[in-house]
Amino acid sequence: MRFHDRTDAGRQLGRRVAEIAESDAVVLGLPRGGVPVAAEVARALGAPLDVIIVRKLGVPRWPELAMGAIGEDGVHVFNHDVISQASVSEAQIHEVEEAERKELGRRLERLRRGRPPVSIAGRTAVIVDDGLATGATMRAACAVARAREAGRVVATAPVGAPAAVGHVRPAADEVIVLAALDGSAVGSSYDDFAQVPDAEVARLLQEARGGADPAADPADQAVADIDVDAMIPTGSVTLQGRLRIPAVAAGVVVFVHGSGSSRHSPRNVMVADALNSQGIGTLLMDLLTDAEAGNRQLVFDIALLTDRVRAAVAWLRGQPGLAGRSVGLFGASTGAAAALCAAAYADTDVAAVVCRSGRSDLAIDYLPQVTAPTLLIVGARDRMVVDLNRRALDGLRCPRKLTTVPNAGHLFEEPGTLAVVADAAGAWFADHLRRSSGPAEARTG
Repeated sequence: MRFHDRTDAGRQLGRRVAEIAESDAVVLGLPRGGVPVAAEVARALGAPLDVIIVRKLGVPRWPELAMGAIGEDGVHVFNHDVISQASVSEAQIHEVEEAERKELGRRLERLRRGRPPVSIAGRTAVIVDDGLATGATMRAACAVARAREAGRVVATAPVGAPAAVGHVRPAADEVIVLAALDGSAVGSSYDDFAQVPDAEVARLLQEARGGADPAADPADQAVADIDVDAMIPTGSVTLQGRLRIPAVAAGVVVFVHGSGSSRHSPRNVMVADALNSQGIGTLLMDLLTDAEAGNRQLVFDIALLTDRVRAAVAWLRGQPGLAGRSVGLFGASTGAAAALCAAAYADTDVAAVVCRSGRSDLAIDYLPQVTAPTLLIVGARDRMVVDLNRRALDGLRCPRKLTTVPNAGHLFEEPGTLAVVADAAGAWFADHLRRSSGPAEARTG
């Protein structure tokens, strides 16, 4: 069975759920993709629409593989088989959960606007997603509904993998899935599986409540006008990312992480959050696919990573509404080398660069061609990297600055030191994220 889009899937699912739904039902969509489906189910049932906000906990090196999920009210569930098979440590679980718990809090703030959830105590909770791949997020949502004393829990989705449905069954009183997923991604069952921004989720919720939101603050649009997962084509592979663009952002910063990290890096996520709060857009992205991440040669293949950074910048400028925005690069560790190399190409047209604990020695031949204002930030205790960046400062011909953070090591794990990085990066990008009016002499091929 195929669906044209989530609206079509919701209408078909709504007809099926209507056959068994109770008159006291409340429909709860899983943001973001589950909400357009849930909106149609709610219409079919004549029931209230709300959300249950959950976040998948992805395996660090394979983030699309769920090792568990967290939800509102402190709920969390784990897939211990996945954790064991992927050899995920307790420290890694904590790191991923901490990052996702912050994102869950942001979603709550943006979508609920301080309103309490619709009461489901003693009522039938119909929980809707756009597909069940592993079942982890649906299980977490069912746990949230149980914690809120739902009288009955019905888990529903247009498509679902048989194993995922099996994992969900113990958590729900009934599971309704229209078609089995054959092992492909959920999106393979849809003709149109475009990403759903938070603004669309908020619109659907408000429409279900009955019109304009008198409590809406126009300034909210500046928090996250665009907030979507991104699929970034770069040559023969597609990389995953997270794009957040405030409505009034003057520019967007692409994060280029260091070896062994990903778009989930808690340090980069923290800096990105700080930039977003200042009205600066961010793109957190992976540089390697899951299959490539274990290859240490690729981790240090600066030429490959540079090409992917350049492709990501080109992709970013091709997105609707972003063509006129200037772009900055934030590189960490080995990622800083790729950021500096990418900035040396005229067609990348970068407006500003910030490097944290950068391995600038890996970009030494490119430094004279970097024209964008460049800030190098290093922990004062990271003596080897301090020396490398002092040499890089001499090799750069652009406006440049070296900042050493007292009492900080390579990873800026010391209390308060990462906040210094975020503040310095925010000030640098705020000052320099503007288009250069003149052409620059730089590498062209």
